[in-house]
Amino acid sequence: MPEDGNIQEISLETVMGDRFGRYSKSIIQERALPDIRDGLKPVQRRILFAMFKDGNTYDKAFRKSAKSVGNVMGNFHPHGDSSIYEALVRMSQDWKLRAPLIEMHGNNGSIDNDPPAAMRYTEARLSKLAGEMLRDLDKETVEMVLNFDDTEYEPTVLPAHFPNLLVNGSTGISAGYATEIPPHNLGEVIDALVYLLAHPKAKLDELMQFVQGPDFPTGGIIQGIDGIRSAYESGRGRIIVRSRTTIKALKAGKSQIDISEIPYEVNKAALVKKIDEIRLNKDVAGITEVRDESDRDGLSIVIELGKDANAQGILDYLFKKTDLQITYNFNMVAIHNQRPERVGLKQALSAFLEHQVEIITKRTEYDLAKAQSRQHIVSGLIKAMSILDQVIATIRASENRKGAKENLMAEYDFSEPQAEAIVTMQLYRLTNTDVTQLEHEFAELNAKIEAFNLILAEPKELRKVLRNELKSLRKEYATDRLSSIEDQVQELKIDQNVTVADEDVMMLVSKSGYVKRSSIRSYNASGDDNGLRDDDEVIFVNRVNTLQHLFMLTDRGNVVYRPIHEIADVRWKEAGEHLSQTITGLASEELIIAVKVVDSVDALAGEWVSVTSDGLIKRTKFSDLAPRTTYRKKPTPFIKLKRSDAYVVNTVWFDDKQQANYDVILASYQANGLRYALDEVPTSGARTAGVKAMALGDDDAITGMALSDNANDQALAFVSNRGAFKWMPVDEIPKTSRARKGVAIMRELKREPHRIVSMVGIHQHQPEPLTILTDTDKLFDINPMDYPKSQRYSNGSFVIDTETSGTPVMMHVLQQNLVTT
Repeated sequence: MPEDGNIQEISLETVMGDRFGRYSKSIIQERALPDIRDGLKPVQRRILFAMFKDGNTYDKAFRKSAKSVGNVMGNFHPHGDSSIYEALVRMSQDWKLRAPLIEMHGNNGSIDNDPPAAMRYTEARLSKLAGEMLRDLDKETVEMVLNFDDTEYEPTVLPAHFPNLLVNGSTGISAGYATEIPPHNLGEVIDALVYLLAHPKAKLDELMQFVQGPDFPTGGIIQGIDGIRSAYESGRGRIIVRSRTTIKALKAGKSQIDISEIPYEVNKAALVKKIDEIRLNKDVAGITEVRDESDRDGLSIVIELGKDANAQGILDYLFKKTDLQITYNFNMVAIHNQRPERVGLKQALSAFLEHQVEIITKRTEYDLAKAQSRQHIVSGLIKAMSILDQVIATIRASENRKGAKENLMAEYDFSEPQAEAIVTMQLYRLTNTDVTQLEHEFAELNAKIEAFNLILAEPKELRKVLRNELKSLRKEYATDRLSSIEDQVQELKIDQNVTVADEDVMMLVSKSGYVKRSSIRSYNASGDDNGLRDDDEVIFVNRVNTLQHLFMLTDRGNVVYRPIHEIADVRWKEAGEHLSQTITGLASEELIIAVKVVDSVDALAGEWVSVTSDGLIKRTKFSDLAPRTTYRKKPTPFIKLKRSDAYVVNTVWFDDKQQANYDVILASYQANGLRYALDEVPTSGARTAGVKAMALGDDDAITGMALSDNANDQALAFVSNRGAFKWMPVDEIPKTSRARKGVAIMRELKREPHRIVSMVGIHQHQPEPLTILTDTDKLFDINPMDYPKSQRYSNGSFVIDTETSGTPVMMHVLQQNLVTT
C-alpha cells in the first residue's frame, strides 16, 4: 500500500451513485434547463455574452457565425461546435422563438426542418431585443465567475430586462427533469408584470386577464382554457393547437382547403407528406391533390378536393390523423435558486420582478458610486480653479508629478483622486467657460445622486423605475398576438363516409377462412372461377357496400369482425386473404359457419342462437359482439365450449322482436329430432356455455339446428352417413320442450342404420338448392324438388354412392353466383 494512503476501498454502488449524482447536478444546472430569471440555458447565455463582449451587436455589421462559435467554444463553453452553432441558429429562427435574439444572414434552416448552412457561410449578430438582455451588464449587476480555464469571467445570469423565459419559452431534457414552456406575447406578459408590480398579492385570474395563453410564433388556434389555467396554476397542463384553415369553393362543385398556419414545432414538409400519403392510400375519399405553396410571403398548404367532396369531414379527419392538430403539454420547469422547480405563471413573473429589483438596485448602487466619485473630482477641480495661481505655483515648485500631488494634498487639503485630476488637467480647461461647465456638471451630478439615493431608500421609487422601463420595452417591442384562443376543445368525430369510398363490391367468405372483395367488373369477368381450393366451400357471396360491416362466426365459438372496406381488394380469381394472416388465437382447422353483414355497428340488433355438438344451446345478444379496438388482431368469443372435442354445429341470427314465434329444431347423429319454443332458451353473455339443448345418448351428438317461424312454408332437409337424402315439413316433428331426447326422424334399421350427418332448414314450396360434401372432398349439388317429400319415418333416397364418393360430412345451402351488371 502506498505511503501517502490515497487508495480507498469503495463499493461500486457508492462510486456510481456519487458520480451519477454529480453528473445529474451538472446537466440539470448547467445544460438543459433554463434559469427562471433570464430564461436562458448556459449555452445560450454564453453565446449572447460572447457576441456582446465582441461588439457583435445589432447596430454593427454582421460577422461570420464561425467566429462567434469559436469565441464561445474557446472561452466559455467547452463543448462541440455543432451544439453551439445549433443553439445559435435556433435563437435566430422566427418560427421557433416569438422574439428572436439573434439576427442571421444566410440559410438558418426552415420550418421544413431543413438544416442551416454551415457556420462558415452564415453571418450573425445580436438582435436589438437581445441588447436589452445584456444592458447594464457592465455595471456590476450580476455575479461574474471564472470560466472553465480561469482566464476570463462570465456572468451566471444576464440582467435580462425583458421576460425572456415566458416570451420565448424553452424546451429541454435532463436527468430526471424535462421542460416544455411555450412562447408568449411580450406585450401581454409585460402588462401582467406591471399589474403584479402594483398588486403583489394578485390572484391567477387577475393575471390571466392580461396573459390569455401561449402565443406561438407559427400562430394557429389554441383550444382548452382549462388546460391553460391548469398550466399557469401548477406548471402542468394540456392544450390543443390546430392549424388555421379555410374551406374555399371552386368551380364545378369542387373545393379546396387552404392552410395558412400550422401548430408550433410541426415539420411542414412531413405534414404535407403525411397528407399526401393519405391521398395515395385512399384513406380518405375526395382528396385529389396536396400542394405546398409557401413562399416569402408566408406559409400556404393547399388541399384540392374532388367534386361534391365532404370538405369539413375531410378536414376533421386530417385534424385527427395528422399534425394539423396536436396536443401541447405544458411542463414549466426552470432553475430557481439553483434548484429545478415546476413553476406557474405568477411564480415565473414574481421571480423575474425580483431579479429586476436586484438588477436595478445593483445598477443604481454602481451609478451612485460612480456619480459620487465624479462629483468628488469635480468639486476638487472647482476648488483648484478658485485658487488657480496658488495651485500653479505649487505645481511649478514641485520636483515631479508625485511631488506635485503630495504638495497639493498637503497645502490645500485635496484628496489623492482630486490631486491626480488636477495634475493631469489640460491647459485649455483653465478658461472661465470650463469653470461654468464644471459647476453645471456638479449640479447635474448632485441631482443624480439625490435620485439614486431616493431609489435605493424608497422601494416605491424603485418600482416606479422598473414600471417605466417595462412600459418603454412594451412600446418598442410589443407585437400583435398571432395565436387565437378558444375556450373549449372541439371534439372530432370522423364521418365514415369521408374515410371510405361509397361503392358496391362483390364479397366472398369461404368455409376455410378466406375473405376477399372485388369490383363488380372483376366478378363478372371471372365466370365460375372464384379462386378457392377444390376442398374449400363458399359460405357467403353477395353484392355488398364498402360502408357495411362483416361479422364471421366460427365453429370454435369465435367472432371475427371486419369493416368491408378493410377487406383485401383483389381480383375475383384470387383466393383473397386468410384470416390467420392477421388474427391470432384461431385454431388451425377452425371453420366459418355463419356470416352476417350489417350497415352499422353502433346499434347491433337481434340475437344469435348457437348449438354445440355436445348438446348445449344459448342465445347471445348481437350487441354483445360489438367490435373491440383489438378486432384486427384478436377474435371475440360468442360461446364457451366445455369439451375440447366439441364444436358449434350451427349459429343463426334472428330478430329478437319476433322471438315468441320461433321454434328451435335439433337433429342428432342417432336420428332423433327435437322441437321446442325458442323462449325456453335464456339469453346469456358472450363467454358463457349455455344450457342443455337435447338429451343425448353416450355416442350421440347434435348434427343440425334450424329455426322455424311456424309458417307453412318451412321444411327440413337431411343427409345420412349412407348417402341418403330426404326432406320433410317441419310439422313432422312434434313440438315438446327443451332438454328431451326427441323423436325418431328416420326409420331405425337393424343392419347399417342411417345416421344423420347434417340438417338444413329450407323453404317448402321453393326449396333452395343444397350442396353435400363428402370426406373425400367431393361436392354434390342437390335440388330437393327432384325428390319427393318424406315423412318422419322415411329414410329418403340414396343420392351418393359412399363406396366410390366417400361418406357425407356436411350439407348447406348452395351459394350460387349472382348475375350482376
